[in-house]
Formats: sequence, structure tokens, C-alpha cells
Amino acid sequence: MGKLKFGVFLPFYAFPKDQAETFSLIRDAVLECERLGYHSVWLDDHLMYNDWPILESWTTLSALSALTSRVRLGTMVSCMAHRNPALRAKAAATLDVVSGGRLEFGVGAGIGEAEHAAYGFDFPKPMERIERLRESLEVIKRLWTEDRANFQGKHYRLTDAVCLPKPVQKPHPPITVGASGDLLLRKATAPFADRFDFGFLPSLELYRRKLGVLENACKAVGRDFGEIEKSCWPGGQVVIAQTEDELQEKIAKKNVLGLSQEEFKQVNLAGTPAQILEQLQVWVDLGVSCFMLYFADLPRVEGLRLFANSVMKPIRGG
Repeated sequence: MGKLKFGVFLPFYAFPKDQAETFSLIRDAVLECERLGYHSVWLDDHLMYNDWPILESWTTLSALSALTSRVRLGTMVSCMAHRNPALRAKAAATLDVVSGGRLEFGVGAGIGEAEHAAYGFDFPKPMERIERLRESLEVIKRLWTEDRANFQGKHYRLTDAVCLPKPVQKPHPPITVGASGDLLLRKATAPFADRFDFGFLPSLELYRRKLGVLENACKAVGRDFGEIEKSCWPGGQVVIAQTEDELQEKIAKKNVLGLSQEEFKQVNLAGTPAQILEQLQVWVDLGVSCFMLYFADLPRVEGLRLFANSVMKPIRGG
């Protein structure tokens, strides 16, 4: 297995509702992630959530690409319904070029009917959203890899379409398909993904079952299951502290649902560095090489630092 990768998820709700501060806080978190040696940072791709100010993800990533030089930049995940896939392919290729080949291309079939309706986007039934995602990925890969791309599908088409410059990464930027539904795994992840992302799953047993579904789907389309990188969210949130007493204090502040400490730890990656190392090793032994992390104390960066120095470096052997 290659070097373990740790990506940091920076959703809009991790930052306060002060529009003047939003970008500067995201920027500072991203720069700290780069300094600490995290593999990647990921923005969610939403247009609205009630009255919460949300920066458009692709524009924001472009700005961040000019401020960074090593950390990889991704969407977790970009909703296919919000943009024509050919235009998305062009924008993504451009971002890969201007970032020097650091794009992580994360996509999904779309959720959130309310924001689709508010912005005038169709929100069809799941089957059609999956069809659109599958066709979109076909369109995007053709534009990234062919001199002149042609495609005629049920929802999208290309006619001698040229996408230049091509992405820096060859054959194309890595594609992460965000999906845990069995049908999506069969229709989109198996044929197109370089990495899968099931989202947070509450048990190792469920994760193993999803692996089985994906492996069978790969066999059905003639794909080598081993080509797809295993990723996981080891917890809904990451709560890390140097001592058990500090940990209990932090959990008490974040435990808005009033769960017992044991229940809280079942759905979150919460512990001291030694405890978290032990939990992560279970996933490593299963073949996971990419971890997605959402730190509960964002926009503060203490959790980022403690994890990087006390967990990430030791488990990587650094």
C-alpha cells in the first residue's frame, strides 16, 4: 500500500455566518492543512442552505489554488445537476492546469431538493439522477482524454467538442464518486471511479457489505476492483484531545444530541491520539488508504495540529 492519505473536509457549516470572514477562515484552514502535510482539502458543493452564506465551491477552489502549492483541492462532492457536464469538464480541466495538477474531482448524483427548486434545477427521481451522473462522467472523461469528443446519450450530447488545455494529470484527474446506494455503486462507481466515497457508515460490518457490492459490480463491468482506491470516514466528526479529561470536556461541548459518551464515540472519531491510532489501524488493515476527516473544532485549528503531529505522522511512519 502506498502512503496513507488524510483529507480534510471543510463544509460551509464549519464556519460562522459572518460573510466578511468566511473566505479568510477557509483560507487560513487550508494553509494550515498544507503546512501540516495533509493530502487534500475538500469543499462541499451547495448553493444555499436557508440564509447561511455559502461560497461557490469551484470559484473558491480556484482562489485557493493561487495561495497554495502542495495540498490537493477537491469537492466532496460536486452536484451534477448544478452544471452542464461539458462545462464542468472545462472548468475542472482549467482548475487542474492553474493548480499545477492538484485537482481531486469528487462528484455525486445530488441531494437537497429545496436548493434545486430554489435555483430552478430539475430534481428528478433517483433513477434519473443516477442516469444523469453516469452520462455526465462519460462526457467528462471523453472531453479530458479525446482530441474531439462525441457522445449521444439520453440526457447529454457532444459533437466534435474540444477541451483544451487538457488537465495536467494523466490520463485525467482522479475521480471520486460519492455514493453508498447499491444502484449508484453499480452504475457510477464501478465503471468510473478512481476512488469511492461511501460517506460515513455507522459500522465496519456495513462498510464491508458495501465493499462486497462494489466488488461484484466491478466484476459485472469487467473492472479490476483493486484499481479503485478505498476511502472511508472513520467518524462523523473528529474530536481529539491529549488526555482523557480534556476529551470528556470536548465531547460534552459537541454532544448536542445528549448521547452517552459511548454512543458519541460510536458515531464520531473521538479519543486521545493513542486511541485514535488504534481505531484507524482497523481500517488500514482492511485496505483503506484514504481517510476523510471533519474536525469538530473548526474553524479553530488545534485539532488539525494535534491529529497531524500525534496521529498522522506516526501511522505513516514519519
